[in-house]
Amino acid sequence: MRISTDYVVVGSGIAGLYFAIQAARSGARVAVVTKKEAADSNTRFAQGGIAAVLGPGDSPETHVRDTLEAGAGLCDPEVVETVVREGPGRVQDLVALGVRFSRAGDGRLSLGREGGHSTHRVAHADDWTGRELVRALLAAVQAEERITPFPGHLAVDLIVDGQGRCRGVRAFSEDRPAAQVTDFTAPVTVLATGGAGRIYASTTNPAVATGDGIAMAWRAGATVANLEFFQFHPTALANPGGRTFLISEALRGYGAVVVNHEGEPFVERQLPGGSLATRDVVARAIVAEMRRSGRDCVYLDATSRDPEETRRRFPNISRHCAGLGIDITRQPIPVAPAAHYLCGGVHTDVDGRTDLPGLYAIGEVGHTGFHGANRLASNSLLEAVVLAGRAFEAADGEAPVSAMSVAGGRDRSGRSLPCAPAADRLGRIMLQEVGITRTDAGLRRACDLLDELDREVPEGGLDPASVDLRNRIDAARLVAHSARRRRESRGVHYNEDHPERDDETWGRVSLLRREPRDGLPAPATR
Repeated sequence: MRISTDYVVVGSGIAGLYFAIQAARSGARVAVVTKKEAADSNTRFAQGGIAAVLGPGDSPETHVRDTLEAGAGLCDPEVVETVVREGPGRVQDLVALGVRFSRAGDGRLSLGREGGHSTHRVAHADDWTGRELVRALLAAVQAEERITPFPGHLAVDLIVDGQGRCRGVRAFSEDRPAAQVTDFTAPVTVLATGGAGRIYASTTNPAVATGDGIAMAWRAGATVANLEFFQFHPTALANPGGRTFLISEALRGYGAVVVNHEGEPFVERQLPGGSLATRDVVARAIVAEMRRSGRDCVYLDATSRDPEETRRRFPNISRHCAGLGIDITRQPIPVAPAAHYLCGGVHTDVDGRTDLPGLYAIGEVGHTGFHGANRLASNSLLEAVVLAGRAFEAADGEAPVSAMSVAGGRDRSGRSLPCAPAADRLGRIMLQEVGITRTDAGLRRACDLLDELDREVPEGGLDPASVDLRNRIDAARLVAHSARRRRESRGVHYNEDHPERDDETWGRVSLLRREPRDGLPAPATR
């Protein structure tokens, strides 16, 4: 089965939906292909908000400076300047689309402050900003007859023609027999598949975040970049045996303090900026304290704040914690770091254009150079909406060509391996060896184990578990091999054997392309 359209968008977070809306308003037809329901995305779980220069005391220069400082020398300054300056206009467009951001008493946007920001600049909708964004954007999508959502369609591989141009994506529907696939073909394909948090055993990401877009793009020959920089959120709810739940950084911006089991504010004592320092250093400080104490968590204490205001500002967190018997106005919240955001991705320019003609990558799946080695809090939604708008403007008018073939297949044999145990094994390897702190020996061990796992898993059928596992393995191998190559510490990549930052040797973006002969990640020069 083949469905031809003007644009194929893979993914339904803020980047994919905003792109689809812009394209439909121009008169184009858009297919939005998403593996689960349209509302299932990393965007929906975003609590904090979207950072932009929206307040009277703020300036683009200050936001640029904060972003560059967080990025630890690997941000692209021109990209940062572009995204920051275009951000306020895109936020206002979201408001026009029906997004209901929280307002102060005078009607102006209520702006929060998060780690690494020098002022209040985070527009939010209480502590469930992502859910509000998805609600408004899906309503706008449903009002556009030129946009056709295809929920429950799992993308398998990109379609590339004989001239090396991407022509769409192959997918199958979970409610059809596995042999029945659909080729979604278009002059322009947009990856908006989100991140890869599910390659770790502990993550704030939803089940859909398995690195699909990165894996498919890499198999098709696109360059990927900076995949060693995987940000861990310092304060995920420590809930052994239960679902990981993000405790928004906005709660620290509101005045909550990270403390140990004795109530000591150790982060405040150790770090400039205290609990509102950037996520990389806060996460490492928490890990060090957990090792020292032998405990599996620290605590986030908001009990000094006004209880009524706390419940009003953070209804989602209050309600979730209350369901576990924790009153956040009277008790500290047990927290520990968890895998959260991939700063690298499919390498693109400032318009989301990859080096595979016809393919764009926007949102967390893409790497523009905006985040560098460590993402500044709430800059992700900003980059996603700005890049979605720029990508549409750049892609508008690209001409179609025919002659299709599927890219990415790996003809190999191997013994059958149950998918669930293999995915669990992969997650444990990544968390143990490619986590917040790393070593040369651990990274070498991770690469060997993941390469072995890759060889054990055959090129299976088109069932969801097999495709999911294949993408997890490819994404995890890319992250691990990238981390092994970078022999320094910078941003969220911290190697105990190379604890210093080395600008002379490593002050550059890490680029990988697929080695055609054996499928191993190989350094790319550009």
